[in-house]
Amino acid sequence: MTEPFTPGISPHLMTTYAPPPVTFVRGEGSWLYDPEGKPYLDFLCGLAVTGLGHAHPAVAEAVAAQARTLLHVSNLFGNEIGPEVAATIDRLLGGGGRIFFCNSGAEANECAVKLARKWAGPGRHVVVSAYGSFHGRTLATLHATGQPEKHEMFQPLPEGFRHVAWEDPADLERALDPTVAAVLLEPVQGEGGVNPASAAYLTAVRRICDERGLLLIVDEIQTGLGRTGRWFGFEHAGIRPDVVTLAKALGNGMPIGACWARADVADAFKPGDHGSTFGGQPLATSAARATLRVMEAEDVPARAEAAGRRLRAALEATKGVGQVRGLGLLLAVELIEGEAKAVTRQLLERRPAGLVVNAVTPTALRLAPPLLVSDDEVDQAVAMLDEVLNG
Repeated sequence: MTEPFTPGISPHLMTTYAPPPVTFVRGEGSWLYDPEGKPYLDFLCGLAVTGLGHAHPAVAEAVAAQARTLLHVSNLFGNEIGPEVAATIDRLLGGGGRIFFCNSGAEANECAVKLARKWAGPGRHVVVSAYGSFHGRTLATLHATGQPEKHEMFQPLPEGFRHVAWEDPADLERALDPTVAAVLLEPVQGEGGVNPASAAYLTAVRRICDERGLLLIVDEIQTGLGRTGRWFGFEHAGIRPDVVTLAKALGNGMPIGACWARADVADAFKPGDHGSTFGGQPLATSAARATLRVMEAEDVPARAEAAGRRLRAALEATKGVGQVRGLGLLLAVELIEGEAKAVTRQLLERRPAGLVVNAVTPTALRLAPPLLVSDDEVDQAVAMLDEVLNG
């Protein structure tokens, strides 16, 4: 017999997360609701996932219709939707590439690492990434993550990863030797504190990779699909990567990830080299197809750019806010005083409505609202923050 639901800690779940401060039971657009019906303006979007907001009708209908039609076939067989979604992603990335579908960002980065090793050949297996980066929690992507404090309890980690200083092309060059196959970077370090890469840095890294015959892998898992005010974060620097990884916003909440590579790199994979039971299955790709259609129809990069300008200007004018950094609708608010976790808690507890953000560092809040957020919702969110900071 099923036990009645009680908000809070479940004795049946592993304690990999802190006790939840609130449980959500419903969402609509930019709003979430707890069991008592209290509304919360969602300016985190499940960590930049629900870019179209909660329960978007086009995505909901696509998933419901697909669930009544065909949920899953293995990749031993084809389905009609995956190739269409792959073609759309390839077009948005400029064409000339191929897609591998998976279920998450970590899996997309795992695919990229394996592809780089296969492409480079024996003896060239090292992937270089930056300190402060975040690329996933599997053993390989954890080691690719440039946060050594997260490594120690899981040692020994898989070999073949090296870290260099962020925004320092000279340090990257010093780290390169004949064993290196690829460089892996985020255009904005999300979990590292919302730190945008400069155009000069990304341009220099692209040049270094070209000169050394290395792949440039860009992790767009948090930044991709309109969030930064462009379809992809790397576009701000005017460069073109060899491999791009995606997830988060691709399914608007449906678990799906993708690894794109230019065709000659993708050709390194042969049948049997890589796979995923659920990768590219009809239910997930139906959500992605509907999400991408809405994103293109709404021109979400332009909307994120405009809403991001409004949000940044209002935040910078708020007493108690220091630096505001980021791109588009992926912003960090550096607090002049107080702890970010405490402010996050006060925003949740606020009545009659709460505000959902998170403490991305001890002194900074991360804001990643829906790409379809309204001007009124932007103004409401800033007013809530101002009330908590200044009473």
